[in-house]
Amino acid sequence: MADVGKLEPAPLRFDAPPSTSFFAHARHVVSENPITGLASGLFLLIVVAALLGPSLVPFDPLMSDTAAALKPPTWKHWFGTDQLGRDIFSRVIVATRLDFAIAVLSVVLVFVFGGLAGVMAGFFGGWIDKLVGRIADTIMAFPLFVLAMGIVAALGNSVTNIVIATAIINFPLYVRVARAEANVRREAGFVQAARLSGNSDWRLLLTQIVPNIMPIMAVQVSLTMGYAILNAAGLSFIGLGVRPPTPEWGIMVAEGAAFIVSGEWWIAFFPGLALMLAVFCFNLLGDGVRDLVDPQRRN
Repeated sequence: MADVGKLEPAPLRFDAPPSTSFFAHARHVVSENPITGLASGLFLLIVVAALLGPSLVPFDPLMSDTAAALKPPTWKHWFGTDQLGRDIFSRVIVATRLDFAIAVLSVVLVFVFGGLAGVMAGFFGGWIDKLVGRIADTIMAFPLFVLAMGIVAALGNSVTNIVIATAIINFPLYVRVARAEANVRREAGFVQAARLSGNSDWRLLLTQIVPNIMPIMAVQVSLTMGYAILNAAGLSFIGLGVRPPTPEWGIMVAEGAAFIVSGEWWIAFFPGLALMLAVFCFNLLGDGVRDLVDPQRRN
């Protein structure tokens, strides 16, 4: 018989915790939700077109050929040609860089100034909260697209002024989100503990409040990217945006609208389709960004 007293206990096993790296979590988010995967694919396509589009297109987007004007889509001209014989496919791809750049610059601008103003208003309160709130309420009192039209008409229809106008009309959205999140978190336990440790208010703001509101702000960035592209295209459509012959989706839709009645539908259709897919992409990407930055969804 075996000596029971000499039996050794089984060694304890410490299994490694599941991977929670950023890239592993990103793969899980994309694979779990097909809509997020589709939006991510469209986003990568837009980025590639913005970065490499001018070097990949088969024709010069500004080169006109009146002999080939108003030609429907063919194997040579995938999206057809416009009234001046310019290749619409090349113009749509090249226009991605300009529209995407306007959206990114305007969102970065309002993210910095609107987000900082909202965080300060929510954290400090008092006269800062009242001042920031009145500025946001004043902007919201106007129809936002009409306000953007007025700003661009007053300053001039340049790319810089379009970026400024788009950032201004999005200012209240970032202020309200940042203010609400900062107002909730300023009395949180981790903030009080950091305050008792001797940290100043500005240090608390930069090291405790701002990092903890970044997830919701990242979602807001994704949602307003689509609106920024749509706003820039809308200004160009009514003649207050980028000047022709620069390739831009709004200008191309406006130029093609006059030819729809006569049957040349492709001139406005393909730029409009690109605009729709870009806005659709960023609206859907918001859900994926939320899942990606939310710590509670880590697996």
